[in-house]
Amino acid sequence: MNPAGRAVAVDFVEDEFEEIGYPETLPTYSPHMDESAAARRRLGKGKPEGLEEKVWHDDEDDFKPPSARAFSGGRPAQLALPPPTTLREFISQNMPSIPPLVYTLLACYTRFHRIGLSPTVVWDEAHFGKFASHYLKREFYFDVHPPLGKMLVGLAGLLSGYNGGFDFKSGTEYPKEVPYVAMRVMLATFGVGMVPLGWFTAIELGMTQWAAHLVALMVLFDVGWLCISRFILLDSMLLFFTFLTVFCLSKFHNQQSHPFDFDWWAWLAMTGISIGLVTSVKMVGLFVTALVGFYTLEDLWDKFGDLRLTAKEQAQHWGARILCLIILPILVFMATFKIHFMILNHSGPGDAQMSSLFQANLRGNDFHNNPLEIAIGSKVTIKNMAFGGGLLHSHVQTYPTGSNQQQVTCYHYKDENNEFWFWPAWDQKDTVWDPKYGSHDPNDEEIRFLKHDDVVRLVHVPTTRNIHSHPIPAPVTKANWEVSGYGNATIGDVQDQWVVEVLGDVVRGDVNKYLDSKSTAVDPRARIHALTTRLRFRHQVLGCYLSAGRTSLPQWGFKQIEVTCAKEEAGSKPAEGSIWNVESHWNTRLPPAARSLSRSPFLTDFIHLNIAMMTSNNALIPDPDKEDLLASKPWEWPFLSVGLRMCGWGDQQVKYYLMGNPIIWWGGAVSLIVVAFVALVLVIRRQRYGGGRGTRKPALNPVNNGNGAASVVRPGDGLSQREWAQFWHVTKIAGGGWVLHYLPFLIMGRVTYIHHYLPTLYFAVLMFAHLLDYFVFQVPSTPSSNSHIVPTSSISLSSFNSVPKMIQVFRSLPRMTRIKLYVFMLTASAIIGTFWWFRAVAWGIEGPVRNTWGLAWRETWNIYH
Repeated sequence: MNPAGRAVAVDFVEDEFEEIGYPETLPTYSPHMDESAAARRRLGKGKPEGLEEKVWHDDEDDFKPPSARAFSGGRPAQLALPPPTTLREFISQNMPSIPPLVYTLLACYTRFHRIGLSPTVVWDEAHFGKFASHYLKREFYFDVHPPLGKMLVGLAGLLSGYNGGFDFKSGTEYPKEVPYVAMRVMLATFGVGMVPLGWFTAIELGMTQWAAHLVALMVLFDVGWLCISRFILLDSMLLFFTFLTVFCLSKFHNQQSHPFDFDWWAWLAMTGISIGLVTSVKMVGLFVTALVGFYTLEDLWDKFGDLRLTAKEQAQHWGARILCLIILPILVFMATFKIHFMILNHSGPGDAQMSSLFQANLRGNDFHNNPLEIAIGSKVTIKNMAFGGGLLHSHVQTYPTGSNQQQVTCYHYKDENNEFWFWPAWDQKDTVWDPKYGSHDPNDEEIRFLKHDDVVRLVHVPTTRNIHSHPIPAPVTKANWEVSGYGNATIGDVQDQWVVEVLGDVVRGDVNKYLDSKSTAVDPRARIHALTTRLRFRHQVLGCYLSAGRTSLPQWGFKQIEVTCAKEEAGSKPAEGSIWNVESHWNTRLPPAARSLSRSPFLTDFIHLNIAMMTSNNALIPDPDKEDLLASKPWEWPFLSVGLRMCGWGDQQVKYYLMGNPIIWWGGAVSLIVVAFVALVLVIRRQRYGGGRGTRKPALNPVNNGNGAASVVRPGDGLSQREWAQFWHVTKIAGGGWVLHYLPFLIMGRVTYIHHYLPTLYFAVLMFAHLLDYFVFQVPSTPSSNSHIVPTSSISLSSFNSVPKMIQVFRSLPRMTRIKLYVFMLTASAIIGTFWWFRAVAWGIEGPVRNTWGLAWRETWNIYH
């Protein structure tokens, strides 16, 4: 601002000058301007203190607008208020906290109302309730999702007094001893927390309170978010932590003008912690992580172009982001798995997903009863040692292509089809075997321990088929040879024979150095041990190796892992999928060997489980031979073309239908389309007319205007730098978040359901409110020439005690303020009205569904048919 008495030269086209004296001060707020417009006139937090805005004069070589880095979107800078000295001051200073408090109380009502109406296991409560039981019984289980959300479900069960004894079968009625209502209430609390987070995020993004009210109303009254939050599911936690991440990112953005202050560090760290939490509930959290990542890259790129920052300061900014947004989230993510492993220290249904050494340290397994050293005639299960590897498996079903022989796969669960015998090669004599039981004839030669380079047959115990390979391409991985089950105890050929190669032992190291080629006896130090010895099986004829990758077979193979005979070049490093170990071991001729094994490293278990999770998740692909009435396609979600029945639909059942509030979903989808055109128009206008309210620039090809001077007038696009930055800041957060959450579902092959869109919907809601904010609520309110303005100080409660007085006050408002009221009331009424119309789908439909009429606004909603 110019000091008093400073004269400013105004250059007219005629090259005349006029001296204009500035007043002592210039107002930044007009009594006719609403608070939001005034806020946009003030400098935001993006401009560092003490930074003078560069003024460019017409006689300079080039025209440049003020640097965009001097302005930033987000919440305008807030003045620090003095401590209140009276109760009135205290109330006045805390008035902004009342709306979110009211919305939170309303959220408690909507989330908890009739939450225990259905006494049966609803939808995926069958899965996540069962996982809570495993935590309470400390039994190791396996699931495709990270453990944090399920641990919180288990904690809810623990705090509710649940003992873990219920099996949560879908559709069954809860027994009296299962406190399902208390568990639902605890998890619905995350749904309650979404509402104030929506309000505060809108405020931190720089939206007006009009828009913040609409965001809170949309989060509060969407029946999709409401319905999914009321059951024993992970989605309420996923949504809460997604909202929390966006909120923390917005708070951090507003601290950018004070780098490395306590608040700056606190909100940067909170953003990283939120990333770790949301990703620890479901891997979908990686999508909001990507949003934070793109924001950070843009921020650092802007800082790289800021010549005021030294190289040391640049390095500090990079180091802070790496520490808080990469290392800290990874530590949070890993910590949830560490707690997961510490709790689940008993053998359970998910053991087979983990390495044999991990399983050996679980309480309740039977490995300590197994013999240690493997011999010809031993019955075993064979575990693939690759990360996420399963157990060698076969079943009576045959390949539909290739040899049409019995399938051989890898399977991640324990059953008798995982059991095999080590039998000698066909040309070896002096052995007599019982094909049914595999017991050794007591009159035969003494037991022969297995060692490196022995030739064996792997015989499937239930079917007595030999594991066989031949030069026929594998069913999926055509570059490898097929592995099948062929023959029986008396029928076979040389293609059934495999050479055992010992790579070493996890505990004992290189055991092959103890081999003596001149001796027929096997040195005890060179013998193959269960659990710890690393083996490979090379086909004696083809030279390829028995291998399991991460490729799943189609539905005819039950989505199990394909096993092939993989070709390898001589001298190449052994592929991880070709390395195996013996896991379970039975041999009546050998004594059980008690052993004390060291625990497998946590990092190894962490990687192993995550790869197994990804492998299983990738196997969840639609089955073309089976119709899934619950599944839907991503392009059906934005305009709410489909819904989902969450339970049985009988007349005597309480029915829940997962769908959204049509006004919210349709408004959000339309806003995403509109904002693309608005952004394009704004970019074109700024490129053509320049920014701001109007600028002047020396002409490149002057046209004489009569007195030798020349100029080009650029009218500007009407947006200040603050308004321009604000529009793009919210557009990038909301639009970028929506794209990053939605596009992956278009390209992934797994089966999808409408609830996968619920995190994405949040960004559509922000965009909906943002567009209304930009076109309506942020427009300054100025009085019309023929309106009589009633001073604000003269308006009191008595002004609203009669309809005529209310009408008089309303008419006295500026025209733009009245328009804002019209738009707000219309939008809010539509949101609340549609919620009330569809409330039954979230609170429960009792009796015959046909008695609840008017719900099928679209023919594709299968509510009545």
